[in-house]
Amino acid sequence: MKRISHFLAINRLSILPLTATISAIAIFILDTVTDLEIAAAVFYVAVVLMSVSFCQKRGVLLVGAACIVLTILSYFLTRSGSPQAGLVNCVISIAAIAATTYLVLKIDSAKVAVYEARAQLAHIARVTTFGELTASIAHEVNQPLAAVVTNGNAGLRWLTNQPANIEKTKQTLERIVREANRAGEIVGRIRNLARKAAPQNERFDFNETVLETIALTLSEIQRNHVSLNTELQDDLPSVFGDRIQLQQVVLNLIVNAIEATAAMEDGPHDLLVRTTNDNSRAVSFSVHDTGAGLESNKLNRVFDAFYTTRPDGMGMGLAISRSIVEAHGGRIWATPNEPRGAIFRFELPIREASVP
Repeated sequence: MKRISHFLAINRLSILPLTATISAIAIFILDTVTDLEIAAAVFYVAVVLMSVSFCQKRGVLLVGAACIVLTILSYFLTRSGSPQAGLVNCVISIAAIAATTYLVLKIDSAKVAVYEARAQLAHIARVTTFGELTASIAHEVNQPLAAVVTNGNAGLRWLTNQPANIEKTKQTLERIVREANRAGEIVGRIRNLARKAAPQNERFDFNETVLETIALTLSEIQRNHVSLNTELQDDLPSVFGDRIQLQQVVLNLIVNAIEATAAMEDGPHDLLVRTTNDNSRAVSFSVHDTGAGLESNKLNRVFDAFYTTRPDGMGMGLAISRSIVEAHGGRIWATPNEPRGAIFRFELPIREASVP
C-alpha cells in the first residue's frame, strides 16, 4: 500500500509539469487559430497557477514570462479578426497573466513569512522551556561529569600502586570514556533542540525521539517524585517531518504533565507516555497525567494563545504545539483521564517524503 501511494505521489509530481506544458501549447494553438476578437490567451492564467505546484519563485516568473511571450507571438501570427480588438485582448491577457503571477508570488511570500515567524516563535518557546529546566539539565549533565572525576582519581590510584594495576586502570578508563560519551549525548540533545535553524523535514524514528526527550526530563521527574511509565509500540512506522519541532511538542506535553502531577499533594503521582499506531494512517503520541485535570469547557481553550492555568505561565506552549502539529498535517487534543488528570494526545499522518 505504501509503495502504491509513493508511486502515485511521484507520478502526480511528474505529471503536473507535463500537464502545464500541454495546456500552454493547446492555449497557444487555440489563440492562434481563432479570431483576434477572442481572448483565448487569458487561459494562460491556469498555467501560471499550475506552475506553483512544481516551481520555485524564479520558475513561476519564467512561466509567467513565457505565457506573455506566447500571447504576443500568437497576436502577430493570427490572421483573422480585427487588429484593434486583438490588441485590446492581447493587453488584457498580458495584464491578467502578470497580475496572476504577481499575486501568486505575494501569497507564496506571505506563506514563507508566516512559516518563518512560526519557526522563530517555536525557537523562543524551546529556549524558554530550557530556562525552566535549567536545574534539571545541570543535574543531568553533572552526573556523568562527576563520574568522570571519580573514575579519573581511581585510575590515578591504580597507576601509582606498586606494581601498577594495569587491568583495573583499563577498566577505569573505559568507564571514563563511557561517562564522557553520556555527557556528550546529553549536551548534544540540548544543543540540537536549542539551536536556531530552518525547519528540515526528514523521516525519523519517532520512538527514539520520544526516549531522547524523556532523557532530558528524567531529573525533573525524579525531583518531583513522579512515577514514569512508557508504552512505546515496537513496530511504530517512521514519521516524516521536522524532528526538532516535533520533539519540542513532546517536551512541552511531558513538562506540562510533570508539573500538573507534581502539584497534587495527595494520591498517585503517575505519568504514562504512550505511542501507538492503531491504524495504518497515523502515528499517535499521548501523555497521561494524574494532575487536577481540566474542566470540560476548557479542553479546547488550553490550546489558545495566551491561555494558561499557571500563575507564571505565558500560555504559548500548547498554542505553539498545536501550530506545529497542524503544520505537519496532524491534530492535537485533550481529554479527561480516569480517575483523575488529563490526557494530551496528538496524531501525525503517515506520509511519503515526496507528498507535500
